Amino acid sequence: MNANKLKGHAAVLTANVIFGLNIPVTKFLLSGWMSPLGYMLSRTAVATLCFWAASLFAEKEKVSVRDLLLIALGGFMGFIVSQYLTAVSLQYTTPVHFSLIVALSPVVVMLLAALFLREPISRQKVAGVALGIAGALLLVVRSMGTESGENDLAGMLLAVLSITGYGVYLIIMRNIAQKYTVITQMKWLFLFTALMMLPFGARDFGSQAVFSAASTGQAIAGLTFVIVFPTMLGYVLTPYGLKHLRATTVSIYMNLQPIVASVVAIFVGQDTFSWEKPIAAVLVITGAYVVTTSRAKDDPDTSLPHPGHKATSPRT
Repeated sequence: MNANKLKGHAAVLTANVIFGLNIPVTKFLLSGWMSPLGYMLSRTAVATLCFWAASLFAEKEKVSVRDLLLIALGGFMGFIVSQYLTAVSLQYTTPVHFSLIVALSPVVVMLLAALFLREPISRQKVAGVALGIAGALLLVVRSMGTESGENDLAGMLLAVLSITGYGVYLIIMRNIAQKYTVITQMKWLFLFTALMMLPFGARDFGSQAVFSAASTGQAIAGLTFVIVFPTMLGYVLTPYGLKHLRATTVSIYMNLQPIVASVVAIFVGQDTFSWEKPIAAVLVITGAYVVTTSRAKDDPDTSLPHPGHKATSPRT
């Protein structure tokens, strides 16, 4: 394995540890300090200012109109759809249930790659999908009788839509990552997402409890963590990983999120330990591993460009 791939693995691993920590922090902020729209606009507005300020000192790159449209679509799917639905989902279900659904992400990316990139699906991949679905169904069935969130079923359905949005983001941004620096990608992505969020979140923004006199140090620290680490650092590290790794490889690291989030959530009292959680986790993570390690006979591993290749027409 060359140095660039090692750096890519390290970047994606770090990003997903951060995303895992973000799940219980987001749950805390949404428990009374922020609304989903206020939470989203806060993240996009600050990130936009920071990345455009950083771009003043970075390499200047001209981005084609087509690529700007793709970045806008990637921002919509990977941040607005994915992150907004994450915030809403966590209002209904627990961080453990949400993070276990997140572990289905490699399965979703595999299916999207088959649909949009025509990647073949082997029997081993189908078996992995079945294992992942079995784990998710175990959570759904158990939550119907002993709900630990406000509405676990609704929360987990929203989580499925959230990870689908993020899967589309990975497929779109994989080729964009080959052509531009991370700062260029992120300054445009967050500008577009902030503009899209502004009409919906502006009214909520001023009424966030976290910005009022009643705010606490914990609430401010939580929001600061969300903006600095998952929003800015996490979204820098992920495209860096996409520059050197396949989208399906990047997605397998999302299985770190349920492990990190579950440990933290149980430790801080946001969730409780029960027998079905580790069983569901084993099923989901095993299914994801089977999916991403499977190789069909006719899969040439060339559906996405080589990290060193300068793509000329992003394939979505």
